[in-house]
Amino acid sequence: MPLLELEGVEAAYGPLKALHGISLGVDEGQAVAILGANGAGKTTTLRAISGTVRTQGEIVFDGKRIVGRSTESIARHGIAHVPEGRGIYSELSVRENVLLGGVTRRDRKAVKADVARALTYFPRIAERMHQQAGTLSGGEQQMLALARALVSHPRLLLLDEPSLGLAPSFVSGLYGIIRKLNQEEGLSVLLVEQNAKIALASVQYAYVLEVGRVALHATSGELEQHEGVRASYLGY
Repeated sequence: MPLLELEGVEAAYGPLKALHGISLGVDEGQAVAILGANGAGKTTTLRAISGTVRTQGEIVFDGKRIVGRSTESIARHGIAHVPEGRGIYSELSVRENVLLGGVTRRDRKAVKADVARALTYFPRIAERMHQQAGTLSGGEQQMLALARALVSHPRLLLLDEPSLGLAPSFVSGLYGIIRKLNQEEGLSVLLVEQNAKIALASVQYAYVLEVGRVALHATSGELEQHEGVRASYLGY
């Protein structure tokens, strides 16, 4: 049984339907990418999973149906969502932002241990704990958003455009950490990414969306060799 399974998922913003029967899955310990052009429904798919958009269909996480649950309830079940734009609280300190990752957890000792663990991945954030979060660079804010997500001790990490607006050196380092979390810690990852080349190099499986539907899905290696994917997303 997949850790996460979507079957026939539809989602809408008012009268505008953004997803038209999406079906996909993420196995335990697997990293999966969602690719597609702007407006294909990539971000909406993550929002449907985390309960922030009106959704119909089946979404099952760890054997439990989560459609209709509150965002907080879904987070408590073990899904952490790092949205496009990072979603940090710029007026709060870095430390306060990090600690917000553990707000749904009761075991303070475990939260403290996960803060220490998260900061080993992001030493630059550890050096800036008393700094106002809004003064960080874009790359540092993305690191902060990831650190905060890790403090929630998720089983599934949802990442929306983690490379957006970042310098290539930051993107490379960030994806190195994502791969390490997946391959060494076994953290399941579902990411949305415009940079298909680095996404396919970091996951085992991928789905290509077109206008709110799954147009193609295969292993990352197979998609790298697919003529249409190469022409549309990889540039060769």
